[in-house]
Amino acid sequence: MPTRKEIAIKYLDYLEKGDIEQTIKLFNEQGIVDSPIYGVMNADAFYRELSSDTTNSELHLKGIFEEINSNKLALYFNYKWILKNKQKVEFDVVDIIEFDASNKISKLKIIYDTVISRALVRELEK
Repeated sequence: MPTRKEIAIKYLDYLEKGDIEQTIKLFNEQGIVDSPIYGVMNADAFYRELSSDTTNSELHLKGIFEEINSNKLALYFNYKWILKNKQKVEFDVVDIIEFDASNKISKLKIIYDTVISRALVRELEK
């Protein structure tokens, strides 16, 4: 069984490549994502919506933080996001990942400043 840290690194790799199927496989069947822009969604629905809004993503890992005797891990990374309308936004992100007993992701909470990205995503809805 891969470690939580290995799963977190795979997650970033899959997300950057836009490999939605592999990203979703890291989650358990009830896995959810809590995003400041998209809200709380089933992981499958979240990553499909994110993919449909995205032309390209570039992620640069800044750190992985684990609590001893906890099912949580935090990823700190820079996200360069090019939306489908070619708008670009860049921000630092912290993802708090909660794992189940099988090291599947049960919840992923995304934390970042949405001032610029929220307005750009709203433009996509027009």
